[in-house]
Amino acid sequence: MNEQKSVVARPWERKFRGFSFTRAFTPKRRIAPKAVARFKERVRELTRRTRGVSIEKMAEELARNLRGLIGYFGRCETPSVLRSLEEWLRRRLTSVIWKQWKRGRTRFAELRKQGVGEDLAAQTAGSAPGPWRLANSPALAIALPNAYFASLVIPPLTVHQ
Repeated sequence: MNEQKSVVARPWERKFRGFSFTRAFTPKRRIAPKAVARFKERVRELTRRTRGVSIEKMAEELARNLRGLIGYFGRCETPSVLRSLEEWLRRRLTSVIWKQWKRGRTRFAELRKQGVGEDLAAQTAGSAPGPWRLANSPALAIALPNAYFASLVIPPLTVHQ
């Protein structure tokens, strides 16, 4: 018998097959923090800059993993975890696209092509902060809206109402 797995403890202190439970009067099933960390690590592997693949190919591979995640964890009772994962994933993809644009001129041209105003595009293209921080900028929110990621066939993790 495995002593690490066979423990008598409160439900919110343990995890079972990637799930854990909230500490409430009526406990809810949620994704275990360790499972969320493993998923994020997998996404980081798939979206590395050194892979040399297009964003479309990356999205294709991500979609397979996301469908598996939705199939397994889609019935969790805490959608806020899935919602935050979805936001994190979009921000990760936005920062990857920003890095693929590489130079200031290319970034400016791409932002203008996507309908960002000239002043905002120039300010963002010449901005010093790194790609993760700029992924939350207003210019990139205009240039790469949620509809763009939906067009890449990336399945949503939560049902939006």
